[in-house]
Amino acid sequence: MKPILKLMFVLICFFACTFVVLKISGLLSIDAIKNWLTHAQSLNSYLVAAIIIALLVLDLFVAVPTLTLIILAGYFIGPTLGAVSAITGMLLAGLGGYWISLIYGHVLIDKLLKTEEEKSLAISNFKTRGPVVILLSRASPILPEVSACMAGMTKMPFKTFLTCWLISIIPYSIIAAYAGSISTLENPKPAIYTAIGLTGFLWLSWWAYKRLNSKTIKKLGCSIDS
Repeated sequence: MKPILKLMFVLICFFACTFVVLKISGLLSIDAIKNWLTHAQSLNSYLVAAIIIALLVLDLFVAVPTLTLIILAGYFIGPTLGAVSAITGMLLAGLGGYWISLIYGHVLIDKLLKTEEEKSLAISNFKTRGPVVILLSRASPILPEVSACMAGMTKMPFKTFLTCWLISIIPYSIIAAYAGSISTLENPKPAIYTAIGLTGFLWLSWWAYKRLNSKTIKKLGCSIDS
C-alpha cells in the first residue's frame, strides 16, 4: 500500500468508527438534531446558529451529517445566517484539523511509515494532489476531515490549505443553506434535489480529474519510452 494511502486509511477508519458509534447510540441522529434546533429556534435564532457551528466543529472529531446539517440551518434560520453559520463551523473544523495535525501528526507518520523514503513519498504525493483532494472532498462523508488532517501532517503551506478549504466550503454552504430555506415539510424537494446535485457534481468532478490524471500519466510514460 502506498504511504499516503496508509495514512488516509487510518484516518478514515477513525472517523468511520466514531460515526458508527454515534449512529448506534442515537446521540447525534437527525431527529435529535431537529429537536435541538426546534427548541433553540423558539428561544433565539443566534442560539440555533451557535448549535450549528458547534456541531460542525465537532465534525472534526466525530462524523456528523454535514450536508443535512447545513440544509437544516437554512431551514431554521434562513439562507444568510444559515450559510454564515455553516461556513464558520466548517472553517473552524478545518483549521483545527490542520493545526492539530501540523503539531502532532508526526506521531502517526512515525508510527505508520518506518522509512524516510516512505515519509518523503507520502508528503510529496499529498503536496501534488492535496489541493484537488481538498477542493473535491465534499463529495464524500469523512473525506473533508481526513483531507484537513492530511494537509497538516504533510505540512502543506497554510495559505494553500486555507484557499482550497474556503473555495470548497463557501459555495457549498451558500447553495445548501438556500435550498434548506426554500424547503418545507410539505415540499422538501429543493433540499433533496440540492443534496443529489451537489454530491453528483462533486463525484463527476472526481471522475473527470482521475480520468484526466490517468491520461496525463500515460502520455508521460509514452514520451519517456520514446
